[in-house]
Amino acid sequence: MPDESDHPSASDPESESESEESELSDSDLEVYEKKSYLQLRSAPVGSQIRVVNPDSTYRCPYCPGKKKRSYTYKDLLAHATGVGGSTTSSRRKPREVAHHRALARYLKSDIGNGTSVVVGTSNGKVATSFSAEASTSRAQPIEQNEQPHQQTNEELFVWPWTGVLTSLVNEDLTRFNPEEIVPLHERAIIVRFQDNWSGFKDAIAFENYFRAKKCGKKEFLADPFGEGAFGWITREEDYRGQNIVGNYLRGKQELELRTVDDVAKQGSKETIKTVAMLASQIEAKNRFLYDLEVKFNETALQMSLLEEEKKRLHDSYNEARESAHRIFEENEKLKHDLDSKKKEIESRTRELDRLEAASEGDKRRLYDEKQKAAMENSSLEMASMVQKRADEEVLKLVEDQKREKEEAFAKLLQLEKQLHEKQELELEIEQLNGTLKVMKHLEGEGDETDQAIHEKMAKLNDKLELEKKRLEDLSGDLIKKERQRNDELQDIRKELIAGLEDILSGQKTLIGIKRMGELDEKPFHAACKRRCSYEDAEMRAAELISQWQEELKKPAWHPYKRVEIGGVTKEVVDEDDPQLRSLWLDFGDDVCNAVKTALAELNEYNPSGRYVVQELWNFKEGRKATLKEVLQYIIRQWKNKRPRT
Repeated sequence: MPDESDHPSASDPESESESEESELSDSDLEVYEKKSYLQLRSAPVGSQIRVVNPDSTYRCPYCPGKKKRSYTYKDLLAHATGVGGSTTSSRRKPREVAHHRALARYLKSDIGNGTSVVVGTSNGKVATSFSAEASTSRAQPIEQNEQPHQQTNEELFVWPWTGVLTSLVNEDLTRFNPEEIVPLHERAIIVRFQDNWSGFKDAIAFENYFRAKKCGKKEFLADPFGEGAFGWITREEDYRGQNIVGNYLRGKQELELRTVDDVAKQGSKETIKTVAMLASQIEAKNRFLYDLEVKFNETALQMSLLEEEKKRLHDSYNEARESAHRIFEENEKLKHDLDSKKKEIESRTRELDRLEAASEGDKRRLYDEKQKAAMENSSLEMASMVQKRADEEVLKLVEDQKREKEEAFAKLLQLEKQLHEKQELELEIEQLNGTLKVMKHLEGEGDETDQAIHEKMAKLNDKLELEKKRLEDLSGDLIKKERQRNDELQDIRKELIAGLEDILSGQKTLIGIKRMGELDEKPFHAACKRRCSYEDAEMRAAELISQWQEELKKPAWHPYKRVEIGGVTKEVVDEDDPQLRSLWLDFGDDVCNAVKTALAELNEYNPSGRYVVQELWNFKEGRKATLKEVLQYIIRQWKNKRPRT
């Protein structure tokens, strides 16, 4: 079979030389067909010889210049079969025929039979799933080196659970959750686990891990000086051994020999004590809830009585108000009648005064009528005064009822406030009593009085307030200093960029000035050269670069999405954006990646303005350069250019 270097890759069919396009034999065609088929099967997602587009359509990787770039499965299979069936005497190149034969074989064998089926896209990458038959045929059985060691309940272990390890080299013990690792000797390391059942599980997993590697205690005893790490759980023979491990285990008072049953019984006793303590606490809580329920019922009864009294006062006030309204209406009517009669009497008096000079005889009659009118007027005035007093009494009655209602409401609000304060005070007393009980239980100081505890709590609160104030002042000063330093650093970076723009721009340097958000022009020129002639490619590339640079500045286009990375929400470029997907289908990965890189830089360095900004850059490591790196680079350049004496 020819060497891979003798035949160009199927991913670059246009690079074949004229001498290699001569007619090949059938055996060479089979070699190229097999080689192309293997490349199709092993091609990574997003490569130049991909067959599946992101929108689940298909493409021919060996016809990049064709106008049609998306096929259905049947159309692509017909295309590959037709080109691959061409004879060597036709105008088709032999390698092109071999490539399309491999494509037809790949479509029939891999995609058609379900070995790999396109199920969709995720973040611009094609995802595949494998059929059950294919995955079953490739599955390999996994043999266990050794069955897990079965422990007996009568076996004595060192408790809390402890293990022995002979070496820490190339061993990651974090999977077993050790609490402590105590090196005793270069060949004796103690590994301590938790004293609960989770710790026992980790210890068993620790022993089974080394047992499965043939590095357990049995293997260690057979070859004590063997290479590698050996590990096991410490048991009775380790505890009683006359060596460095046994001496350490016996020297620790908290370590003792116990069976699994002993540990379980002790856990049961502790559980019973805990249950009894919780039961007593529940009983106390129930009594407290019963007392609260009684107080609540009493309060509810008082509230219902107050509500009834409030309703009664409100009804009486409404009745008095309606009665006063009726009296006001009647008084207004009487006042109107009195005014009309008074006007009539005054008119008659004027008429009598006019007629008094006409007849002396009429004077007596006029005098009598005047006296009569005066009496009637006096009676009307008395009636008016009585009416006025009645009005004043009604107003006084209304004011009294209003004042009584306000007093009743004030009394009701005062009672509600007193009741609420009483409940809060009782609840606070209960909480303080519970806190005192808990503190007495935790500190075990039964001889301390409540007054002493209150004094301690007051002192602690004062200390906490002082410490809190001190930390707040310190934090404010630190934040202020940090802001000042950041402003100074930003000003220094701006001055360096302005002063070194002529020195660091336009040349290939390790430290220089990069225009963040500016498109990389190389992918555009390469893509246009593959699609157009040389003269048209340069013009087309310039148009594309100008078009997409202007597109990046538009604030209306926001191809970003928020994702959560490590518990932090970040804004990244949305690869499923319609414009980016269209650009990727038209010009490929390199052009699309250049636009996505510019979008990411703009979103990081100038998200509001969306225009190109300058930044000091470490081109060697591809990141933002620090001020230290810039100054060191400038000093080195100055030393190199300084004339030597």
